Amino acid sequence: MKKRVFSGIQPTGDIHIGNFIGTIQNWVRSQEERENIFCIVDLHAITLYQQPDELKRNIRELAAILFASGIDPEKSVLFVQSSVAEHAELAWILNCQTPMGWMQRMTQFKEKSSKQKDEVSVGLFAYPALMAADILLYDTDLVPVGEDQTQHVEFTRDLAQRFNSLYGETFKLPKTVIPARGARIMALDNPEKKMSKSEDKKSHAIFLLDSPDVIRKKFARATTDSRTEIRFDEKRAAIFNLLTIYEAFSGIDRPKIEARFEGKGYGDFKKELTEIVISKLTPIQKRYQELTEDPARIESLLLKGADRVRPLALEKIALVKEKLGLGSKRARTSVPGP
Repeated sequence: MKKRVFSGIQPTGDIHIGNFIGTIQNWVRSQEERENIFCIVDLHAITLYQQPDELKRNIRELAAILFASGIDPEKSVLFVQSSVAEHAELAWILNCQTPMGWMQRMTQFKEKSSKQKDEVSVGLFAYPALMAADILLYDTDLVPVGEDQTQHVEFTRDLAQRFNSLYGETFKLPKTVIPARGARIMALDNPEKKMSKSEDKKSHAIFLLDSPDVIRKKFARATTDSRTEIRFDEKRAAIFNLLTIYEAFSGIDRPKIEARFEGKGYGDFKKELTEIVISKLTPIQKRYQELTEDPARIESLLLKGADRVRPLALEKIALVKEKLGLGSKRARTSVPGP
């Protein structure tokens, strides 16, 4: 039996190479050996205000990028979170099972709420319960996340154990999977800061839809240091970050990369890094353009994805309601099979 994977990505901001290396590339590579359920988590996105037209457009653009990057709808499921209402329904149920203290300990909420203060929403506070619902709804085995999201998966496990102890065996306990390399790509202009979709600075990130000329300019301006050796040294954050990007896009082992640039300068290295990234992104951009010329096809693929997972979600929510004593007997027993 293949392990079932659930992973989500928000339709906010432009997708950059950090997202590609840390998430999308790993999704594509895992399609043969795992049962993948990938989700565009638009309900998570609205914990902060979104322009409705922009959100709708971002959802379709993100789907096109994912399909263009190699997500195969025959091998993996890709759907929009809000298309399966059971995500929100289970999130409410899990909110009712979550002690306030658990939510108050979540570091991401603390960080975001300190910036927004009076504008922070209840949805942002309850974000971890929705993420837990996403994962638990499908009896997920593995959850691939970056290091900054591990606390949310541990929260999910704790919440599942709490529910199981109160109401009987209901939820599978998922395991965290962190990519061995490339899980944390840093900004080109500040290697101490993670590359972000929301950063406005032009030289901050390489986006998947950037033109070759833009990519060349951004890498040319990328921060390095005053030394000359091109080595994988985590203490030298700037060059280490650029080498990590080179490693991820080239597939070449670290010793071979270091040998390749022995005696060469940053200029030579940046030029080769630039061309490798461009060569990888060009076919993705071409497929993206082809897909976006037919919006109806993107919509159809997303709806088919939702149709594939909905029976699983209905089955799980019916079991949860049965355990809690919710609903009528007819409603609890009229759920179609997977």
